[in-house]
Amino acid sequence: MHRRVPFAELYRRNGLQFLPFNTLYQLAADELLAGPAGAAVERALLVPDLLGQWLTGEATAEATNASTTGLVNVDTQDWDHELITTLGLPAGLFPDIAAPGTTLGETRDQLAPFLGGQRLPVTLVGSHDTASAIVGTPLSSPHAAYISCGTWGLVGLELDQAVVTEASREANFTNEGGVDGRFRFLTNVMGTWLLSETLRTWERQTGRAQDLGALLEAAEQVPAADVVIIDVQDERFVAPGDMPARIADWCTEHDQPTPGSEPALVRCIVESIAAGFARALDDAARLAERRVDVVHVVGGGSLNALLCQATADRSGLDVVAGPVEATAIGNLLIQARTAGTLSGELEDLRELITRSHSPTRYRPQA
Repeated sequence: MHRRVPFAELYRRNGLQFLPFNTLYQLAADELLAGPAGAAVERALLVPDLLGQWLTGEATAEATNASTTGLVNVDTQDWDHELITTLGLPAGLFPDIAAPGTTLGETRDQLAPFLGGQRLPVTLVGSHDTASAIVGTPLSSPHAAYISCGTWGLVGLELDQAVVTEASREANFTNEGGVDGRFRFLTNVMGTWLLSETLRTWERQTGRAQDLGALLEAAEQVPAADVVIIDVQDERFVAPGDMPARIADWCTEHDQPTPGSEPALVRCIVESIAAGFARALDDAARLAERRVDVVHVVGGGSLNALLCQATADRSGLDVVAGPVEATAIGNLLIQARTAGTLSGELEDLRELITRSHSPTRYRPQA
């Protein structure tokens, strides 16, 4: 792929960090489309768009999810037809792009028996889960950053313009489409995957369930001076497997002491994730030339008090945690605005979240 179009040129065109599973790489490698069977392919739809077609019969590409394919021009926010042709993909393979908040249509007649005899409107939301999660993040300041934290931590800023500099490319930052024409300028940092896979390893080895709450309480008592920080972005930690052994190998290779107990290892993992978050926050602010004064953590990771406090300590920023279900909330808010139940800009919708939820604030400690 990069022999056809160098990655630096791809980044200038689509604004996306390099992720080998992005759609353009999958399609470029799919010989089905290049062979005789490719002539039978009428349309390519991403999964949310396929669900929309099943519901309404209408084929449309929702903008936020389409932006992650690598085939959308970051300047025009439309399909990059020149790039699609360069890849040898069929013309007309993708449907027109529509913005979140568009009414796709009504459910098909065949579905009425399952819907009480009704035909219901189907609304395009930010169908990329992080796009909806950021809508559901009550950003409290024009200088707020966010971390959508689950298996991965998506760390970044909401911007009006994409950042496609050489520095942002080298830092592996991406510019994904957001709701209302915003950009999600972010990078992927290892999230709670490292912790959950460690617990699964212990469960396999001991045959007993692990109590995460008790482990986190014990980890909090580990002296800060004894905490080992590992590089959570090391590729060895991506695949499932024996994470404690891999962490021990990393420590040996880097002349660091191996955490000697389960609480010490949990503290090592949590503090290392927080260190990765802090580096990404610094990079986001530097690359976007934007001051950051608070970071909002949403998703499952917002329930991990030790992680939130460590992120505050290592970033030097207040961390505002919650809501947990930001993705579902963001989805609902866009549907409600499209239906006329709510109105206003994203900031107005987020004000409703602020009034209806009680986030937890963590302040940096010495």
